[in-house]
Amino acid sequence: MFSSILTSGITAGAVGACLAASVVCGLLCAFTYRVCETPSKNFLTALAVLPAIVMMVILMVNGNLGAGVAVAGSFSLVRFRSLPGKASDIVIIFLAMGLGLCTGMGYVVFALLAAAVLCGLYMMISKTGILNENTSYRSLRITIPEDLEYTDVFAEVFDKYTDKAEVEAVRTVNLGTMYQVTYEVLLKDMTQEKAMIDELRVRNGNLPIISGRHASAAAEL
Repeated sequence: MFSSILTSGITAGAVGACLAASVVCGLLCAFTYRVCETPSKNFLTALAVLPAIVMMVILMVNGNLGAGVAVAGSFSLVRFRSLPGKASDIVIIFLAMGLGLCTGMGYVVFALLAAAVLCGLYMMISKTGILNENTSYRSLRITIPEDLEYTDVFAEVFDKYTDKAEVEAVRTVNLGTMYQVTYEVLLKDMTQEKAMIDELRVRNGNLPIISGRHASAAAEL
């Protein structure tokens, strides 16, 4: 499993085996990501062929230091021309590239085994939800009149309904006649969110209140 099929040289049979393993690894990564996420067809297609492309590049480098430096530079250019994506996008791309590196060095059995184990692990974590974020965190944006002191006006309500409440940002709105205060809160009971908002509305004069998913739970990397 830990021996390379390229130790005796690069032959047509060895290259064919590496290419086949790369295609299998790419398809496995694409299938796993399709089951766990909602990617586009273009992304899945690129993911399926990525290990084969990396394998071809590694085979062509084959110990040539100058070619290796050129390849590293080209990969960095691809990254800078890409938009920031979700953490899961970057992880699955890195996995596909790693598998292509393994097959390009001739470690075919190891690449196939690693693809099966890691894709299975990814699918298990995604489907079971054992690492889901804490949904009790909320980002509250409360609009208040300019003459209302926001530092402690909601303290009693937050003590009642939350385990933590911190001011994240304050900005003026409506030409400076109002403030919009953003709080990070950790709810004690998710079912009491509406009751908390109702009590907050009493204190802010029934001005707009927005409760949403906390920014730290975003999937971008």
